Amino acid sequence: MTMNAIFKKPWIKWPIGFLFWTLVGLSFAFQFYISSQKAGLDVSWSQAVSYALGDWYVFAVLSIPVIWLARHFQFEAGRRAKALLVHFFGGLIFSLAYMVLRAWIGRWQSSSSFAEAFQPLLVKTWHFNLLIYWVIVAVSFAFDYYSKYRERELRAAELEKNLVQAKLHALQMQLNPHFLFNSLHSISALMHRDVEAADRMIARLSDLLRAALAGSATQEVTLREELEFVRRFLEIEQIRFGDRLTVKTEVAPDTLDALVPNLILQPLVENAIRHGIEPHAKPGCIELRAERADGVLTLEVSDNGGGLPAGEPTVEGVGLSNTRARLRTLYGEAHGLELRAAPGSGLLVRLTIPMRAAKSPS
Repeated sequence: MTMNAIFKKPWIKWPIGFLFWTLVGLSFAFQFYISSQKAGLDVSWSQAVSYALGDWYVFAVLSIPVIWLARHFQFEAGRRAKALLVHFFGGLIFSLAYMVLRAWIGRWQSSSSFAEAFQPLLVKTWHFNLLIYWVIVAVSFAFDYYSKYRERELRAAELEKNLVQAKLHALQMQLNPHFLFNSLHSISALMHRDVEAADRMIARLSDLLRAALAGSATQEVTLREELEFVRRFLEIEQIRFGDRLTVKTEVAPDTLDALVPNLILQPLVENAIRHGIEPHAKPGCIELRAERADGVLTLEVSDNGGGLPAGEPTVEGVGLSNTRARLRTLYGEAHGLELRAAPGSGLLVRLTIPMRAAKSPS
């Protein structure tokens, strides 16, 4: 049974949807609880869960009409202007509806009046709600795109070129929601402590979202474009970590026009931050390096964290697993991806692929 067939069954897709929004709410509750404890605020675990689930269950209810809009008004040729207009007003209505429903629920949670609950929501969540709207639209587009591509794959199974392209797109579509929701975790950590910083992060994530959607159909980009995408991602993380995070780059100029898989470095950088920088209180450093030699392009991402656990097997997450799969599909055996201890401390991920320069426009 395919994924598309599973999600067409109401008795399966509704429980899965409920479980998904519950897990998102609980993860934000944990983040809220930890940040409150560090800030010295008197917030219990039950209060954190109640507040977070109140937020995300409202988003869950409102996501139903948003998904309907996303499926019926897509950015196809000849319909882009209409779709943009519909989603523009859809986002405004979505944001307003969230604040009204959340304020109504907040009356029962805090015994406050509707106006008292609504006013802070208007100040703090207006732009965040718009971002959630576009994240839901983007994820819906990704699933619809995957579904359509899967159908085309089945109809053209005898054509190896189309089959390979379909697999590559399926892998890339798994990455976009992954890093978007992890970035939302970073934003949530600031929403209750520094609204201005959270607003800056939302603006950076909006830029990141536009860049990801613009390049979602492109399998290879120049290293220059890939590094620009990673720079935008790191701007979000540097707002979150402040002086705790520094970034160093050593990129040979003759590698900038080399072709690399789209979104190949971002999951490696995200992995370095999550496992090498975030768990430690000491200042963290991410280093990006690129060089070419003998027709091979070498890319390295390293951190100064704790490195690989001694004597324990390495468990790879979504980012590394998809990276290996995409490299294997694109280059076969002509690639390498290895994890090793970085000089001093931390982890170094080294990626090698054939050196191919982008063609100059004629």
